Amino acid sequence: MLNPDAKLNPHLFEDDVAQAPTRDGYGTGIVAAGGKNPNVVALSADLTESTRTEAFAKKFPARFFEMGVAEQDMATVAAGLGISGKVPFIASYATFSPGRNWEQIRTTIAYNDSNVKIAGHHAGISVGPDGATHQATEDIAMMRALPNMRVFVPCDALEAEKATIAAAAIWGPVYLRFQREKTPIMTTAETPFTPGKAEIFWQSKKPEALIVGCGGLLHHALLAARELEKEKIGTVVLNCHTIKPLDDRKIAELAKKIGAVVTVEEHQVSGGLGGAVAEVLARRAPVPMEFIGMQDTFGESGPPAALIEKYGMGVKDIVAAVKKAVKRKK
Repeated sequence: MLNPDAKLNPHLFEDDVAQAPTRDGYGTGIVAAGGKNPNVVALSADLTESTRTEAFAKKFPARFFEMGVAEQDMATVAAGLGISGKVPFIASYATFSPGRNWEQIRTTIAYNDSNVKIAGHHAGISVGPDGATHQATEDIAMMRALPNMRVFVPCDALEAEKATIAAAAIWGPVYLRFQREKTPIMTTAETPFTPGKAEIFWQSKKPEALIVGCGGLLHHALLAARELEKEKIGTVVLNCHTIKPLDDRKIAELAKKIGAVVTVEEHQVSGGLGGAVAEVLARRAPVPMEFIGMQDTFGESGPPAALIEKYGMGVKDIVAAVKKAVKRKK
């Protein structure tokens, strides 16, 4: 059943559940952060509307900088602002930032612990028709490997707004990952969000597997948990919105108690959430584990929902992965 302490959207299993892209939450979040702190500034690499930076630019024009198609310059300028008392947010497609400007992020932002917030938009394979060149499925791995970097992957638009506001209040580099495609609103204004603290969204009475998810695919994980419950296979679904710092303690404790783990992410399984969880379990709670995500392959052009199914990230795939992990446990 849904965890009542998470204060989730009671309509999240309905066919007409409200949906919005997580990038919308970035747009509202950065405006809210800017209203609270006059040092918040925004930079865009010629994608102001697509990255939802447009509202900030209109409300705070003196604090907005259009950098043009120059992601490397954008990161370097932001690094200077970040060590000069400002709280800069830089926004572009994730394939370009952190994809194209990773070295500048590494050397000018992370190395200097500059107070820059990097918003990677249109992440994951659900970018759809744009194809492999624009489907960032490696960005979590790239960013969590950097010292000083924090990594947030909100599950819906409301959590994206909270994550953006929280990032502005944290000193140091933060990577925020957003999607273009609309995804179900799972949370509410009352749903807890604390950086570094994973939240239980689904709790069966007798769980046989722990499902750890992030981003929009967390809704698929909840749908899978509901289907598994019908087959008398209990689960716990954990919303792991912070990939770094990971909630090591909670994940290890649940893994020890339950005995099998499945990770769910719209990202390469190598180096992403799955890799991060596997590192924790290898050290603290070795248990059977299965990985839902991109399996060492690039994507292709197509409808977002069809691509999710083709690359093995659908509800039925999560159900099968849970059954496999449980079988290995037994």
